[in-house]
Amino acid sequence: MTELDKAIEHCGSAAALADKLGVVPMTVSQWRKRGRVPAERCRAVEEATEGEVTRYALRPDVFGDAPEAAA
Repeated sequence: MTELDKAIEHCGSAAALADKLGVVPMTVSQWRKRGRVPAERCRAVEEATEGEVTRYALRPDVFGDAPEAAA
């Protein structure tokens, strides 16, 4: 399961995720087909999933590794 699939599951459907992001469901479908979320949308996905799917997990090529939580 991809990180985008996890985001879709968290929101209940691709249409529900799209609604939270203010895009049409076809946009989310295109991201799935391409295998990645555009970097400029990753933070919105993170917020839509309440942090369950992070921008770091969606695009480590752009955002790198997640910072370690402060102890």
